[in-house]
Amino acid sequence: MKSDTPKKPQRSTAGGPPPSSGAGGRGKDPDWANGLRQLYDSVVEEPLPDSFQNLLDQLDAKS
Repeated sequence: MKSDTPKKPQRSTAGGPPPSSGAGGRGKDPDWANGLRQLYDSVVEEPLPDSFQNLLDQLDAKS
């Protein structure tokens, strides 16, 4: 018989390895992890704004 109680997600113990989805390593990353990775990569690839670069140049000139 099926239970209507939702299953709790598995968490690793402090200092222990994260739960594995099978033999042979990490398993497949969840979809949200891929989305976060794409968001991070898009931010890293953005060019540095001119105003920020000017500020860095001014700080370098003072030292």
